[in-house]
Amino acid sequence: MPEHEVKTRKLILWFSEVGIGDISIVGGKNSSLGEMYSNLSRKGIRVPNGFAITAEAYFYLLAHAGIQDKIKELLEDLDTSDIHNLQARGAQVRQLILEAPFPADLEKAIKYNYKKLEKQYGEKVDVAVRSSGTAEDLAEASFAGQQDTFLNIRGTRALIKACRQCFASMFTDRAISYREDQKFDHLSVGLSVTVQKMVRSDKGASGVMFSIDTESGNKDVVLINASYGLGEIVVQGAASPDEFYIHKPTLKLGYPSIVSKSLGTKRLKMLYAGRSKRTKTVPVPEKDRKKFCITDQEALTLARWAMVIEDHYSHLAGHRRPMDIEWAKDGISGEIFIVQARPETVISRRNEQVLEEYVLEKEGELLVTGYAVGTKIGSGRASIIRDSKYISQFQKGDVLVTHMTDPDWEPIMKIASAIVTDEGGRTSHAAIVSRELGIPAIVGAAGATRVIPPEKSITVCCSQGDIGKVYAGKLPFKVKQTSLEKISRPKKTQIKMIFGTPELAFKVAQIPNDGVGLAREEFIINSYIKIHPLALVNYPNVSNNGAKRKIDKLTFGYDDKKKYYVDKLSYGIATIAAAFYPREVIVRLVDFRSNEYAELIGGKQFEPDERNPMIGWRGASRYIDPTYRPAFDLECQALKRVRDEMGLTNVKVMIPFCRTIEEGKHVIKIMAENGLKRGVNGLEFYVMCEIPSNVVLADKFAEIFDGFSIGSNDLTQLTLGLDRDSGRLAHLGNENNLAVKRLIADVIKVAKKHKRKIGICGQGPSDFPDFAEFLVKHGIDSISLNPDVILETGMRLAKLEKKQT
Repeated sequence: MPEHEVKTRKLILWFSEVGIGDISIVGGKNSSLGEMYSNLSRKGIRVPNGFAITAEAYFYLLAHAGIQDKIKELLEDLDTSDIHNLQARGAQVRQLILEAPFPADLEKAIKYNYKKLEKQYGEKVDVAVRSSGTAEDLAEASFAGQQDTFLNIRGTRALIKACRQCFASMFTDRAISYREDQKFDHLSVGLSVTVQKMVRSDKGASGVMFSIDTESGNKDVVLINASYGLGEIVVQGAASPDEFYIHKPTLKLGYPSIVSKSLGTKRLKMLYAGRSKRTKTVPVPEKDRKKFCITDQEALTLARWAMVIEDHYSHLAGHRRPMDIEWAKDGISGEIFIVQARPETVISRRNEQVLEEYVLEKEGELLVTGYAVGTKIGSGRASIIRDSKYISQFQKGDVLVTHMTDPDWEPIMKIASAIVTDEGGRTSHAAIVSRELGIPAIVGAAGATRVIPPEKSITVCCSQGDIGKVYAGKLPFKVKQTSLEKISRPKKTQIKMIFGTPELAFKVAQIPNDGVGLAREEFIINSYIKIHPLALVNYPNVSNNGAKRKIDKLTFGYDDKKKYYVDKLSYGIATIAAAFYPREVIVRLVDFRSNEYAELIGGKQFEPDERNPMIGWRGASRYIDPTYRPAFDLECQALKRVRDEMGLTNVKVMIPFCRTIEEGKHVIKIMAENGLKRGVNGLEFYVMCEIPSNVVLADKFAEIFDGFSIGSNDLTQLTLGLDRDSGRLAHLGNENNLAVKRLIADVIKVAKKHKRKIGICGQGPSDFPDFAEFLVKHGIDSISLNPDVILETGMRLAKLEKKQT
């Protein structure tokens, strides 16, 4: 072994083509490297080949130059609340390190190892030089992007310069500020550098993934963000990326369980540049923007790797440790590589026994929307800053509004009441840092810097779902905290949810519940699909040119328009099913009335004009009608895909408005023809009990269905002869009416006799305590409620059960 390699054996570590980024080498903690690489290599995970310069080398550089005391002196009068003071002190320390004499033996060792890479890949091989501080990603303290990374570095001269710059980046303004906040000694914290063969993702794609849902904290999903070009574009938030959610439990069972994916705008990508500038940012062609930048199979591969990496680090930590991982796809070889990994330390450390809910009490003028980060609300003066050199203008408590952020913005991000960016996705720098700081942020809010009036008060609301909203003015809101440790729940009666909003599923599923008793498809169709299914089936014959143009825009990239419907519907259902897995999710087939169907794009051409659509062509009668059958087949295909292809067998099916036994049998037959056979792979069919005939013939319905779900709204109106859309008649009755209660008591009795499950969907049990008591007394199996009343009603029912025992 050459002499300089022996001298620097603690300063340089070579790693093989398999393994994972730089997390285990920071601070010279190298004992687990061999075990880690051998473990991960057996799983087929790739990392770019290269070597690591350990934290000992950083300390060696400082000691060799004798500059520790000078650094300490420069930081003595540091005031991180004074941006100018922070910037001046940081610049001086960085310059001191940049000008420090570089140890000759360390330089020689770095060049020697780079030459080894050149022998493998050719002269002046391109490398990525990445830094990682020992205080950057601890399990109990994390702040991403404190130190610098340099891409497309070629030649030994450029490499030594990049390594020197990485060492100097230990004292970036944001890193100094962070260490002060955490009370870390600046000179006790180390920094390591990895030198990796560049992955040619400039010709492919790259991104970030988390082995946890970054918003709700659900640990059973992998979130992947992907965009064209080098990965910095995603991390910086300069492009709104494609997004994939993969369900880990069913992926482990061998199912290709992508439960959701959405197309990002991907307006820009970062490429290699010429000699004077290592990288450049260019627009993405329109045709590429409108397609996903990685395949489903590649997303599934990444998700499997994320699980392996999480398992590895969880084993080392002795407890579950979700991970934040950067990846890159080489556009030349087509291979995917893991380039960095670190623990996720924000959402995974949240107290799961406390539910915190922010509620906006009043809405104002809506200015702009984007991706919500977190679930909080913040307000303040809009401070629009387009360049980091003007951050000194920012005042504490302002809302930061900018195009995108990078680590240079962090000193003011921590004093902002909220953050809004034009660009970026849920794994962008602005999103990650806002989570770490615990402040609301909206990213990918196109046009925010143009639309939001400067210096005016605004409210940033992330509490209303997946879409964050910026309102004009300072609006009132409240914060409600609930300790789940003090929540009592009924033991005999299951408390399920009425639910149908996929983007809220992972958050809402955290409320103690026994599953979903009524999963509505209508919201998915209205919000995600927007097109009448028969307009997609009969696309060439759509007569309205305006409708056809809208269909073309929504279904871009789909040669088969029917597949658009199946994809969107299956992803919506799958997201809800994954969030509540393995708890039962009873999906009600679409129960739009004809007037509601007509409002969908292209719908008027395919819908009759009914005088009373409430009791018209809806439910089972629609599904079995030859005119509608092709559309119903699409719905069946979506359900089959969720159960059979994604493995979400917790999905059960409920048939609404089934007037006769013959209708029920016919629907079951059609579903079987579409591969949905009752009893196969645990598939159960329920019937909505919402028509008096369902009660009168309950024994007959029990012969063909596995259970009943009482739809108290329709059962009330049809029992009392009411039009529930008529405000004039609302005072005449509700489900607490004696006639309705007798019917409910009868059907519960029949269900029990035939050993069929029976539940109820509706607000009656929460609105009328005596009605809830009536249901529990008669032995209802489950009560399904809207999420906002689950806890309160559950505690009330628990008391009722105790009273009755």
